[in-house]
Amino acid sequence: MLSDREVLSTLAMLRNEHLDVRTVTLGVSLFDCASHDFDVFADRVRTKIRLYSEKLVSTCNEVGDKYGIPIVNKRISVSPMSVVCASYTPEQMVKACQILDEAAQEAGVDFLGGFGALVEKGMTKGDRALIDSLPEALAVTQRVCSSINVASSRSGINMDAVALMGQRIKDIAARTADKDGLGCAKLVVFANIPQDVPFMAGAYLGVGEPEAVINVGVSGPGVVKKAIDRAMQDGSAKSLGDIAEVIKRTAFKVTRVGEIIGTEVAQRLGLPFGVADLSLAPTPEVGDSVGEIFEAIGLSSIGAPGSTAVLAMLNDAVKKGGAFASSHVGGLSGAFIPVSEDSSIAAAAASGALTLEKLEAMTSVCSVGLDMVPVPGDISPATLSGIIADEMAIGMINNKTTAVRIIPVPNKGVGDNVSFGGLLGEAKIMAVPGGNAEKFIKLGGRIPAPIHSLKN
Repeated sequence: MLSDREVLSTLAMLRNEHLDVRTVTLGVSLFDCASHDFDVFADRVRTKIRLYSEKLVSTCNEVGDKYGIPIVNKRISVSPMSVVCASYTPEQMVKACQILDEAAQEAGVDFLGGFGALVEKGMTKGDRALIDSLPEALAVTQRVCSSINVASSRSGINMDAVALMGQRIKDIAARTADKDGLGCAKLVVFANIPQDVPFMAGAYLGVGEPEAVINVGVSGPGVVKKAIDRAMQDGSAKSLGDIAEVIKRTAFKVTRVGEIIGTEVAQRLGLPFGVADLSLAPTPEVGDSVGEIFEAIGLSSIGAPGSTAVLAMLNDAVKKGGAFASSHVGGLSGAFIPVSEDSSIAAAAASGALTLEKLEAMTSVCSVGLDMVPVPGDISPATLSGIIADEMAIGMINNKTTAVRIIPVPNKGVGDNVSFGGLLGEAKIMAVPGGNAEKFIKLGGRIPAPIHSLKN
């Protein structure tokens, strides 16, 4: 239990640094909604999501008003729908996605995650039906997000699924061509996906989770940047060790307020508190950028030599500070580097200072991976699959979460500008390395898990 003094001290510090809570995500298990009768299933889903989400937004607003700290996003995550809807056809999967979309709209949340599948070791009929439904499902809905886990350190990489996802990403882009392939921004391909992620588009409520739960995602790249600036100006940060300490202390403050807010929202809703995700998640606004932290530490921009080292230090310091502040840490917990969602990263990519190859290298030390990367619309499915496979290999070998959220923008090429609107931001289309992976991808099968997977 937090003391009043601790709460007030933390909040005072956070107010001075203009913090917010990035997201409160309500997780709802839908396993008990499964039915061969689609109408029964639809009725159960609507009723259950309504039951738990009815007061979500108003409660978050009340708690935010109480502490003077805005909760920017309120969201819902549900059980992986390929399991809940295992007997359905792709056409029925699309209808199921529309029901989720309607439920999210009724609840007043901006996104609902969980229209996904876990196929790292193989695909069931339900998994395949859901993946085949993605182009239509993500085109006809507004608020539903999908995540497909195709690899894990325990099972290896399902290359059949990797090949399929390369094709489906192209299909989604084509189906949403009038919106620059926007449907792809609602889909993430994962390795080692956590089951308690509050951030979209990867959120879902996994097996082993409660009936309903509140997870919280804290953020604050702008606060970290300002803290570093102050420490540099007053001379208290004389070395990278000192800067790491500043980041750690700031992460502690950010996480503390997230835990306070999340715990109170959960109590008011009569639900358990799940986890605090410590991720530094940027927005397209200037002053709320992960990329600007790199410049504050002395790099000309993110992407310059030294960027991977800075990101490793940043990620580690955020985890250390956050872990001390919260009893239950989960989700992704690290620094996000989404290209279009971060103004500084987008600028570095547009100038050529940050390349796709450098982004991939940086994902070996951060969360999550290649995120919101626009690429030319004529990219082949095999090349997309090759990019996915490389990122999955980094996650599998290093026993960490990695992911790919890539957007082949129809009818546009390298250097063209693309705008997705709102928090999804804008960026110039990045070049993709040359070469051909088609024969490699066609081999299919499963890349075996690494030797360290034998631990038990």
